[in-house]
Amino acid sequence: MAAKGNQLRIVGGRHRGRRLSFPDQPGLRPTSDRVRETLFNWVAPVIAGARCLDVFAGSGALGFEAASRGAGEVVMLERAPRVVSLLRRNARLLGLDGTSIHQVDSLEWLGGRGRPFDLVFLDPPFADGLLEPVCERLVSNGWLTPGSRIYLEAAAKPGFPPLPNDWELVRDKTAGQVRYGLALVGEDAGG
Repeated sequence: MAAKGNQLRIVGGRHRGRRLSFPDQPGLRPTSDRVRETLFNWVAPVIAGARCLDVFAGSGALGFEAASRGAGEVVMLERAPRVVSLLRRNARLLGLDGTSIHQVDSLEWLGGRGRPFDLVFLDPPFADGLLEPVCERLVSNGWLTPGSRIYLEAAAKPGFPPLPNDWELVRDKTAGQVRYGLALVGEDAGG
């Protein structure tokens, strides 16, 4: 199921140092330890008890990190059956009862009306051009409220698509070939 060497390490929280396997899958590349450490430093004031959505779960690096650091609920979306199977296995290994994993197409799932999330992770396969349509659905279907935070990850070039009007990019960095940032939803949000 998982290729030899396909492992990620949880970098903080109650499962710090735990290693988890993930399968070979086109476009699947876990967010690096260094980038995750930076991201979770950014969201440290709001992670405890937060309702988190990992839109393109992949290896589970972001969702499992959030759960390890005290998120109240983590919802992970992934469409590849083999990947979903391993995500569920890893969640059981860690005893993450507040984590749910759905085998779905993220765009379709976000097409329905939502209950708002405090923190959303957007780390799609870079070549698929999904960042902009996912951002639009998050806004138009009630998945966010003022104060929601959205983590974005994209190829360094071309970078992020235009963000919705009421989002403010409050953090923005580059690590190698990856651009990552944190947007804050402003007061004009609503679905």
